[in-house]
Amino acid sequence: MRKIKMLSKADMVKGQGVLSAHDEQVALARKVMKGSAQILENKKTPCEITHYHSINPEYYLSISKAKAQGAAVGYVHFLPETVENSISLPRWAKNVFYKYMISFYKRMDYLVTVNPVFIDKLAAYGIPRNKVTYIPNVVSEERFYPLPREKRAAIRRRYRIPQDKFTVLCVGQLQKRKGVFDFVETARKLPDFQFVWAGGFSFGKISEGYEEIRSLMKHLPANVKFLGLVDRERMNEIYNMADVMFLPSYEELFPMTILESMNCALPVLVRDLPIYDPILFDHALRGRHVEEFVTTLKQLQEEPDFYQRSAHASYEGHLRYSQETVGAMWKQFYERVFQEQEEKKRLKASRKWDRKERKGAYLWKNKRQQYI
Repeated sequence: MRKIKMLSKADMVKGQGVLSAHDEQVALARKVMKGSAQILENKKTPCEITHYHSINPEYYLSISKAKAQGAAVGYVHFLPETVENSISLPRWAKNVFYKYMISFYKRMDYLVTVNPVFIDKLAAYGIPRNKVTYIPNVVSEERFYPLPREKRAAIRRRYRIPQDKFTVLCVGQLQKRKGVFDFVETARKLPDFQFVWAGGFSFGKISEGYEEIRSLMKHLPANVKFLGLVDRERMNEIYNMADVMFLPSYEELFPMTILESMNCALPVLVRDLPIYDPILFDHALRGRHVEEFVTTLKQLQEEPDFYQRSAHASYEGHLRYSQETVGAMWKQFYERVFQEQEEKKRLKASRKWDRKERKGAYLWKNKRQQYI
């Protein structure tokens, strides 16, 4: 049977979207390619497709061998501009890392990006557009789904969230680009609301804004609660104890947290970023600054009809990015790669045969002798 090898070390950093995206994609690939291809993880077995989910140096060294065996597929979760405000490193170190990152992508036979905006950005780095395929992220309906009201009430009691408080949730790493300062400032202006942040410093002290955020957390308003890093197995209950998902991030690609919120039918409020235009459409509410965030959150709390429309729009986003829809895209992609690899093998074999024939045509100095 044909084989697809998944290579990833995303689990080296807990609480990041890349890890969640890897887990969901591998599970979906197993489902849609069942009976058609075997999915292997972090094995040395020769495979027709080697799918790189992370860009670790040891993987870079394996690319030539992977391409000799079949096709190398790279998953594009970030570019230099999206990493710039995530980690704090010396400029020279960042420049070296950025050059390495683009070199890794350029060596791939195929690239997959979760946001179509990245196709233009990759082209700007000299990567041919026809090498890049857009396939959105996906979230399992078995893992994230709405819970009954009684269970939601029990979860609130467990986390000491008042039952009568309109609860605003943010899920993400603690970094300045995630909008943590605007999150807290919005909370200050809405003292009757409960604000909860689930997520921690996934990159430790090199997380951008580490010291500033640590200082901020020492002087939080009474209505703000930081839960720290939460295991993904418990995240469905975290979403279900909230009334709205609020992500004031300044930079994103296709946040898994938005998809997870949509699965739970939570209204979603995000910062108005151009990168959301081709993926979120009208499935999420948007704001440009704290004042607009405050206005929208008040409207969600005070107007039941507006809340229901927003929740419905969010759940429609879940239907747009369902496992069936995204799974069909992955199956089509993998089958295309398999087919193109077979065509390359046939072409290579044909050229090899032609070379043999041309070589055999001159075995004798007297050309007539070869036909005797």
